[in-house]
Amino acid sequence: MPVDVVIVGAGPAGLAAAIRLKQLDDALEVVVLEKGSEVGAHILSGAVIDPRALDELLPEWRETCPLARVPVTENHHWVLSAKGKRELPHLVMPPLMSNKGNYTGSLGNLCRWLAEQAEALGVQVFPGFPASEVLFDDGGAVMGVATQDMGVAADGSHKPDYQPGMELHAKYTLFAEGARGSLTKRMKAHFALDADSQPQVYGLGIKELWDVPAEKHQAGRVIHTQGWPLSESETWGGGFLYHQADGQVALGFVTALDYANPWVYPFEEFQRWKTHPAIREVLEGGKRASYGARAINEGGWQSVPQLAFPGGALVGCSAGFVNVPRIKGTHTAMKSGMLAAEAVASAIADGREKDTLSEYDSALHSSWIASELQLVKNAQPLVAKFGGALGSALAGIDMWLRTLKIRLPFTMKHHIDAEETRRADLFTPIAYPKPDGKLTFDRLSSVFLSGTNHVEDQPCHLVLKDPTVPTRINLPIYAGPEARYCPAGVYEFVGVEEGEPKLVINAQNCVHCKTCDIKDPTQNIEWVTPEGGGGPNYPNM
Repeated sequence: MPVDVVIVGAGPAGLAAAIRLKQLDDALEVVVLEKGSEVGAHILSGAVIDPRALDELLPEWRETCPLARVPVTENHHWVLSAKGKRELPHLVMPPLMSNKGNYTGSLGNLCRWLAEQAEALGVQVFPGFPASEVLFDDGGAVMGVATQDMGVAADGSHKPDYQPGMELHAKYTLFAEGARGSLTKRMKAHFALDADSQPQVYGLGIKELWDVPAEKHQAGRVIHTQGWPLSESETWGGGFLYHQADGQVALGFVTALDYANPWVYPFEEFQRWKTHPAIREVLEGGKRASYGARAINEGGWQSVPQLAFPGGALVGCSAGFVNVPRIKGTHTAMKSGMLAAEAVASAIADGREKDTLSEYDSALHSSWIASELQLVKNAQPLVAKFGGALGSALAGIDMWLRTLKIRLPFTMKHHIDAEETRRADLFTPIAYPKPDGKLTFDRLSSVFLSGTNHVEDQPCHLVLKDPTVPTRINLPIYAGPEARYCPAGVYEFVGVEEGEPKLVINAQNCVHCKTCDIKDPTQNIEWVTPEGGGGPNYPNM
């Protein structure tokens, strides 16, 4: 299927790129491939969204977009101890941390709305079609992608409903897969895109939606927390509570994946966080409605790789434009998609095909994305190096100085998350409380609320490079961390007490968060695309 442009991923970056392409030249044939069963099915974010890019792309968006329903009305930042909290005054927070003029709502629903705008312009959006292979021409340029075969059995044989994947040949291919995209990983390696940048680092965000009593709901109220309980496990991260539309509160917890202690259990840290008196007060009397998880880019400006290569480019979280202190990346992702679209449209108009879009790299480095991310480039590594309390204070000072145009002459570096994991015998196992089924829950009942489903008889999409590593290395040295870092209970060690340990992979539970691909200490697990439409089905996340 020949097209002008193929975009991998119907997230905010991919859809913004598609819309901008059609705005610039409505004759362009633009296709968006989405691995989820529908647009938004795999989209998960807090979310408090800065509308800056939306204002540039679709200035009239407030008239019809569901995001416009809830502007932010209150902004709080709590530092938690085990039983209490103190609020950081707005005066000590750098101006960029303000949420004035922002909106809170479902990023999945925003993407559904963006897909409608794209289709109205003539963009072809194909949900349920994961791109599984990158195609190259004889000169080594990207010439498109191939979608995943359908109807392949677990043993590799073809079932009666087998359908081979489709090749989409394009003048340009944009990769908008989100954090730790499987094809993006291959592009980075193939073209050495991150040779001159710091390694990307990540956090694991786990989220729930709650219906809360009307008297406890304050639409537009935004709360961020830091400190307890992660201060007790010597890692860092934080929580959020966003009062959104229809009496719902979106709450979640982010654990940085550079933690050293392999006994840390991010899902249980989230459940424990909910027992804090200030969090419990909001949730008691309410009911949990949904659950999900997703890895988040946290590397910042110094981890942004080379963006363009022959025939294609990285946009959005495939490249990593999250502003970590602000906990925002939608606006920067969309803007990057728009800038890439402008470079693609110009190249096609000039008769250039499968070229390296150096103008996209240049435009992004001179854009407000660069200005914003350079202000906060040392925040994450300062907290990672010095811990939550001291690191946050140093990060605040650094951001204030940069806001005042006092540029410190250094850029801090990152370390690969998997390499930070240390031996289990150096730490004491952490005793987490058992779930009560009202405020705190287990993983399997949580995954049920994510709507996750995969065709059972298909090849496992969680590939072990060496099947002996989990029991030969990970279990004896790191106490089998895959059984804890996964927020969906995919990895399970059985037969340990009998002296015959074996790793069982429950691939049907996978919510596509990519944590295993990131945090596995031996980097033995590779996440690849399952059959189309598999994974979570988030309704309002």
